[in-house]
Amino acid sequence: MLNDTELAARALGVRLQLLETRGPNDLESAFSAMARERAGALIVLPSPRVDLRRVVDLAARHRLPTMYQVSGPVDVGGLMAYGASLADLCRQAAVYVDKILKGVKPGDLPVAQPTKFELVINMKTAKALGVTIPQSVLRQADRVIE
Repeated sequence: MLNDTELAARALGVRLQLLETRGPNDLESAFSAMARERAGALIVLPSPRVDLRRVVDLAARHRLPTMYQVSGPVDVGGLMAYGASLADLCRQAAVYVDKILKGVKPGDLPVAQPTKFELVINMKTAKALGVTIPQSVLRQADRVIE
């Protein structure tokens, strides 16, 4: 995912600043580094070690538009998310569990890729940040939080 992000940034002529957080204490210093470098936006790559609620709060405090991979942070004030639908992934997992319980060997099942992606936008956050979301993007959104 990081390689794809780097390629996209290069293609768009955007300077990418990579900041790794290894624990909750690293978030403050990461946001301070972004402020020093005058970051224009933040993309949060998935990690089980990141407290997304805290990222939402810090992004709001630093007035930094932020994109997430899952919709949960957008429900609590994050700007937007685009990623695989967690509900759809759970349905796919249930199908695999059913097959395994009926005797299919897990190793015989094909590796499944996500098939449904969702775009969620929080307009209240967009307004608070002074970010204009084009109508063409809003029309493509699966959910818009007012």
